[in-house]
Amino acid sequence: MTITIHSKEFINRRQRLAEKMPDHSALVLFSGVVKTRSHDDKYPFSPDRNFYYLTGISRSNLILMITKRAGTVTETLFLQRPNELEAKWTGAVLSDQEAKEQSGIEHFDYLDEWPESFGTFVRRCEGKGSLYLDLYRCLWNDELTPAETFAEDAQKKYRTLPIHDAGSWLKELRMVKSPAEIEEIRRAIAITDKAIRRMWSHARPGIMEYELEAHYDFTLKSHGVRELPYLPIIASGINATVLHYEANNQPAEDGDLVLLDLGAASSYYAADISRTFPVNGRFTERQKAIYQLVLEAEIKTIEAVKPGVTLPQLNDVTKQVLTDGLLRLGLIQESSELSKYYYHSVSHHLGLDTHDIPDYSTAMQPGMVITIEPGLYIEEEAIGIRIEDNVLVTEEGCEVLSSQIPKKIEEVELLIGKKE
Repeated sequence: MTITIHSKEFINRRQRLAEKMPDHSALVLFSGVVKTRSHDDKYPFSPDRNFYYLTGISRSNLILMITKRAGTVTETLFLQRPNELEAKWTGAVLSDQEAKEQSGIEHFDYLDEWPESFGTFVRRCEGKGSLYLDLYRCLWNDELTPAETFAEDAQKKYRTLPIHDAGSWLKELRMVKSPAEIEEIRRAIAITDKAIRRMWSHARPGIMEYELEAHYDFTLKSHGVRELPYLPIIASGINATVLHYEANNQPAEDGDLVLLDLGAASSYYAADISRTFPVNGRFTERQKAIYQLVLEAEIKTIEAVKPGVTLPQLNDVTKQVLTDGLLRLGLIQESSELSKYYYHSVSHHLGLDTHDIPDYSTAMQPGMVITIEPGLYIEEEAIGIRIEDNVLVTEEGCEVLSSQIPKKIEEVELLIGKKE
């Protein structure tokens, strides 16, 4: 994946992180390892996002160590040692010159020198040292990360060494995007826009969900996007009432709505867009009524985005609009019934990860990028509608980064089945 962010930005990110580090501490981050799929076949490699955020490097089997001792900050990137035979099979490993150009790091050692180098740091701290790692864990049953494995090993070697999670520092840095990061997200959105328009132009009653997915894949590959930020949701009819439907293997029948939830990536920065359309090119009156309510909720929620507001407060706006509308339509009789048709939150942070920062309580600040994605899911009518845009928080309010992707009923209808 092409890196377009200048090395000076990665230098600045590491400097800001080092300012948070106490004296006599070491921060260690791992780029990740290539995982085996079956026998000698490997899964495609994707770098640890925090490692990438600080270095701009997307190679496997690398270690970044930042130390701070007596006020002096030292950065060392540990690289794989070159091997001529392996290079003939899998290509050359990252050179120190390439790493310097991408990251701005000046000092390099080889991975086989890493244990001794870390041990030397601990010894020089004379019992005052501490270790910081990215110890984020999503699920109990997830396999151990390289950071967790190293934490166990370090604790066995140095029983009194304090080990801390650096997650709060990294979260604070990543939450507010730089102009360069915002441009990457804009590019990802622009590619997603092209993909959606291609899917719409080839839509017809009876088309398989995976045929639509093929048009999506073609557009992304044609623009150099090799890794998806997440698997696309292409859900027709009742499938659209399942939030994370990913089978994409059913026909979109005449009269069905098709819900798209997908996004391209640029330098690993994700777009996350949802649109819903009638596969035959025309909404029914009932579909229009539900769609217009979701669109109204999205517009009202976007209008509420500004510095100081929290994601739960935005969700409250969404819930109020949807509740009022469902009461008018007679789908619910009291507000407590909303959860039957709306059962997710309206927003999350967006960036290097699709769900970028696991934080739903911090007040909005200029530079944050979030999604706004209300939806209604009426299983008994086989109707699932979600409309999602990507929004940049500004000093005065917000900017919809994905405003070029059509979502008004008449705009959508004009594009279905209309090949260029």
